Amino acid sequence: MFQLSSTLLSPESIEILKDSFLPLLKGVLIYTIPLSLFSFFLGLVLAITTAIFRISGIKVLSGIARVYVSIIRGTPLLVQLFIVFFGLGSLGIEFLKFDPFVGALIALSLNTGAYASETIRASILSIEKGQWEASSSIGMSYFQSLRRVIMPQATRVSIPPLSNSFIGLVKETSLASTILVSEMFRKAQEIVATTYEPLLVYVEAAAIYWVICFILSLIQDQIENRLNRYVKT
Repeated sequence: MFQLSSTLLSPESIEILKDSFLPLLKGVLIYTIPLSLFSFFLGLVLAITTAIFRISGIKVLSGIARVYVSIIRGTPLLVQLFIVFFGLGSLGIEFLKFDPFVGALIALSLNTGAYASETIRASILSIEKGQWEASSSIGMSYFQSLRRVIMPQATRVSIPPLSNSFIGLVKETSLASTILVSEMFRKAQEIVATTYEPLLVYVEAAAIYWVICFILSLIQDQIENRLNRYVKT
């Protein structure tokens, strides 16, 4: 233990940590955070659409949504990344073949959409049936009721689990390194290849991930506290 501590705190180790910090931070700012944000936004749009399909009562739409969710939930994210980037790229889809970021964006969006759709669907179904009946009684159509009455209430219910999903997505972007996206973990791998110090560099990368997720957790708490002000207890 003493020898390990001495190694981690040696001048050479500290110099490696300093030199690797900026490349890792660059990977976070240029790839990890944008990839997380874009994937979550696109996934959320897909999730809302899928959730509405599931509860629509239209068998064709509901069936399509069920199959999509089943496939995504039943296969590993890493496999999905490989299918999108390498599989579709081999079919001649050039922008996937030469742009790993786009491939990662598509795979992560599809994955997020499937899981988040279940969260949104459950949030919508948690709203009392009387809310639907009340909005219908004043002449609102199904989609007017959904948009003006149900979704605002369902949004508050879905914020905590969706926030957790986003935090998980930030960590899952590390898998994009397997298709050569230069996000933070890929940068860490490149640094390890030249410094031969995997423990130092990977611990530093883990610490950066932790700081990002900790900040996101604080933001989540603030959002939930603001929403709870408008909940009657």
